[in-house]
Amino acid sequence: MTTRSLRAGAAALVLALGAVGLAACGSGDDGGKAAAPAGNDARGPITLALGKDLTRTVPRLVARWNDAHPNERARLVELPEDGDQARQQLVQNMRIKSDAYDVVRLDAVWTAEFAARRWIQELPKDLADARTLVPAALRTGMYRGRLYAEPWLTGTGVLYYREDLLAKAGVKAPPKTWAEMREDCAKVKRLPEGKGVDCYAGQYAKYEGLTVNYAEAVQSAGGQVFDASGKPQVNTPQAKAGLRFLVDGFGNGTIPGKGVTFKEEEGRRAFQEGSLLFHRNWAYVYALASEKDGSKVAGRFDVAPIPGEHGPGSGVLGGNNLAVSAFSKHQASARDFIAYIVSPSVQGEYGRAQSFPLSLAALYDDPGMIKKYPYLPTLREGMESARPRPVVVRYNEVSVAVQEQVTAALTGGKSVDRAAEDLQKALTALAD
Repeated sequence: MTTRSLRAGAAALVLALGAVGLAACGSGDDGGKAAAPAGNDARGPITLALGKDLTRTVPRLVARWNDAHPNERARLVELPEDGDQARQQLVQNMRIKSDAYDVVRLDAVWTAEFAARRWIQELPKDLADARTLVPAALRTGMYRGRLYAEPWLTGTGVLYYREDLLAKAGVKAPPKTWAEMREDCAKVKRLPEGKGVDCYAGQYAKYEGLTVNYAEAVQSAGGQVFDASGKPQVNTPQAKAGLRFLVDGFGNGTIPGKGVTFKEEEGRRAFQEGSLLFHRNWAYVYALASEKDGSKVAGRFDVAPIPGEHGPGSGVLGGNNLAVSAFSKHQASARDFIAYIVSPSVQGEYGRAQSFPLSLAALYDDPGMIKKYPYLPTLREGMESARPRPVVVRYNEVSVAVQEQVTAALTGGKSVDRAAEDLQKALTALAD
């Protein structure tokens, strides 16, 4: 969702959309010669590599599992908060065929890589009732028509905004376009309360979050990073307009200079401290920004779909899926734990305890959930226009190429035109 890994972190680059050519199934660092062990039905203690839980809800759910399964107790291991570091830790574990982890939390976009390299086991199609899941989330767990990772968290980027400051400035509705957002910022800046409040920020540090923010900017300008045939389209007028929005944002002060170091948490803290008028982030921020003891903007903000060049923008679909390690010694217990954590009753409890958007479709229409998290209809609206990241084995290389060229443009090392041209060449080589 990572994406911060839990954003729905975290959270699933046909970047915009279509698929890049898939590498051969079974290819990996061993040249595809070594086959992963066959799945097993063994039971016993399991280790869960799920990621950091700021709401402290997951440990409680794990404890309940342990009470009911004394011979299959689960131990929780927190992956690094940074999505790239979390992936690296999991990849290192899989490369040596370690049985240290039984259930692993994957950013939705990693499913193809881990499945193709035979690092995760195929899951039973009836592990969860597919009819109960958000359709777009379910697709992120599939590889070549088979289920390898069960959708858990899903969602897309949304725009957090200071409702109180916009109201004082006479702005009656959140912006739908980039131009409206800049105009709103100018109005708030003229207020005494607007002193020291920066306009807008997303995630622009050189990591996966930058890839997501770039893709959203391109999509929101009417472009696409890859077309339906898998060919990169980043040197088009529309794609360059998206990149120019980010570059100009730093140049004209719409985005503060320090924003070039922002990941999800840096931006969240800036918004909660009251130093941002608008902030693009994932749904998990809602609960944290609403805490009266830890947030200066509690009760003073709201959420809207992200803006675009000529109208509402298009977000990137994020999310986290759960998979069973191919090297687990207790795969039956691992599968049962995944079925438990994604079951309707547990997802409902988890959803009431925190604001990560979940894969169960019914939660978005539940009156109790909407009462607690009024942003849910907005999130669902954003998910309808969101586009998935690619189901590709070489996704990490695609993302690195995007980060390299976009960072060069943001920091003044290259012009928008040169960065777009160089990125087109890099992605074309990866797509061949």
